[in-house]
Amino acid sequence: MALSAAIILAAGEGTRMRSNKPKVLHTFAGKTFLNRVMDSVSALNPGTLAVVVRFQGERVAETARSYNENVTIVNQDDKPGTGRAVQCAMDELTANGELTGSVLIAASDMPLLDSETLGALLDFHNKSGNGATVLTTVLDDPTGYGRIIRDSEGNVLRIVEQKDANSSELAVHEVNTSVYVFDAAVLTKAIAGLKSDNAQGEFYLTDALETAKQESAVGAFAAPDPLSVEGVNDRVQLAALAKAHNIRVCEQWMRAGVDILDPQTTWIEDDVQIGRDAVILPGSFLQGHTVIGENAVVGPYTTLIDAVVDDDAVVERSRVQESHIGRGANIGPWTYLRPGNEFGEGAKAGAFVEMKKAHIGNGTKVPHLSYVGDAELGDHTNIGGGTITANYDGVHKNRTKIGAGCHVGAGNLFVAPVEVGDNVTTGAGSVVRHEVPSDSMVYSENTQHNVEGWKPAWER
Repeated sequence: MALSAAIILAAGEGTRMRSNKPKVLHTFAGKTFLNRVMDSVSALNPGTLAVVVRFQGERVAETARSYNENVTIVNQDDKPGTGRAVQCAMDELTANGELTGSVLIAASDMPLLDSETLGALLDFHNKSGNGATVLTTVLDDPTGYGRIIRDSEGNVLRIVEQKDANSSELAVHEVNTSVYVFDAAVLTKAIAGLKSDNAQGEFYLTDALETAKQESAVGAFAAPDPLSVEGVNDRVQLAALAKAHNIRVCEQWMRAGVDILDPQTTWIEDDVQIGRDAVILPGSFLQGHTVIGENAVVGPYTTLIDAVVDDDAVVERSRVQESHIGRGANIGPWTYLRPGNEFGEGAKAGAFVEMKKAHIGNGTKVPHLSYVGDAELGDHTNIGGGTITANYDGVHKNRTKIGAGCHVGAGNLFVAPVEVGDNVTTGAGSVVRHEVPSDSMVYSENTQHNVEGWKPAWER
């Protein structure tokens, strides 16, 4: 049976996060909570995907639309609670007629909620014939979660929130994950009579299960992996969950043939790709859509953001963003590659080198203490230490082009726009302002002046 609609609850402030932004916009492994949950739910191809917003509603709505332009935004009114959120959503979803089929409801503060678990829940619900099915899990420490109360035959009697539970109910370790599948007709009736006569004065969606039981059976499906349904209420939980997830990611890559010397200090986001026999050294952060080739060595203490590192390359103690490192190239230590760089095979950017929008040819070396921006360097050129491409005139960024086979002396300054031909040699301390033809030598004439007795006698 197809999924008629999915409702993602994203209205809460998340006060325990102690943050100026909504909890659903905090990040986990490179993506916001909301992005991750929306992706997982969207994989089930619901007829309508609705996101309920309230706290900083426009900000959350704009973010949700950036992930899925077809999302339906539902604004929850001032009445609090998950039950009220679903009431508002169902009013929106049924505005043009009765809704039929299954409706999935998911909280947005479970960053590891995956489409496989949701698909298994939906299959179980459809095959069981339940009017409602609750996704549960069993935790060693259930503190903070609503408890699943079953009868002697294992049927779901009710869900009791932590603050409303008595001592015997608090002893239950099976908990509600805040993910449900309802038959649409059952859900419509179940939420119609919700009341807020509880300790928090909120409309609880869990109370709808009482009405659902009068219409049809209420079942429960236990998530096979508790980590996939763990919620985040504060930053302590966020850090713990992120650490547990990251260790799993590292273990998956190690089993796939990647050397990770210290998984405790290596962080790898979900969209990263790593080739066989690559080596990731301690203190490395691999983010975004970074791709690392076979036999490459990354680290220690290196950050790669949306970077491509080809086979056999080495990136040591550096920060590389949106740049392509060619096969066998050598980067670092202490190199800063801003977006837009392209390195050829065997190229080098050494210690304390910064680059931006630079094309570095095969075998070309920029060994140390240089800035190369908006520049093109040909093959097998060597750049002396302390060289700068002066690319900004105060208004525009200008290009520098240095040909192949050049030997650039130490302390050179290239004032862009400027072009230097192939096989050019420049003297130390040269300031190059004009075009230099191929096979030339260029130098700037400097006169040295010695002023004797400059130091007063009492300072000698």
